[in-house]
Amino acid sequence: MEYIYVYETDNFIVEAPTLPHVSREEGGHLRIKPKDYYENRCELPPNKAIEIMRLTMIIGEALKEAMNIRGVPIIRINYHDMGNWAYKTNKKPFFHIHIYGRAENAVIQIWPEAVQLPDRASGFYDNFKPLNNEDIEEIKKQILITEKKEKYDYSKWIWSDAV
Repeated sequence: MEYIYVYETDNFIVEAPTLPHVSREEGGHLRIKPKDYYENRCELPPNKAIEIMRLTMIIGEALKEAMNIRGVPIIRINYHDMGNWAYKTNKKPFFHIHIYGRAENAVIQIWPEAVQLPDRASGFYDNFKPLNNEDIEEIKKQILITEKKEKYDYSKWIWSDAV
């Protein structure tokens, strides 16, 4: 599967899959993966665990705002910690998080039901559309706006034993 670059930090990459689990008109799909290998979230060092939480929040807010601007009525963002499908091909699983926009007018990934994730070979995703270039540019714009919000100031996201 191919991915389109969206954004990155020192430790993580945000990308849009070309074969999404949620079609763009139903909210869209992004993925965040670490630059280093971790099998699951329990292997993340504290600083990266804090960073991924902050990043998922920024990306989720940016996706929602961007897609609403683009005419897709997202009302909720779902965050999924995944890695199971690697076992189907005897590959080693790796930690990553999928971020799904959930549109109120969806007809396949119907809101408020949970996102359906059948096997790729089922044909379920065959007509799903990935985020387009204009969507991705708006998402990038919204990431830059969102990360400047006071609640995302790095000084508020420091690990401390006193907290």
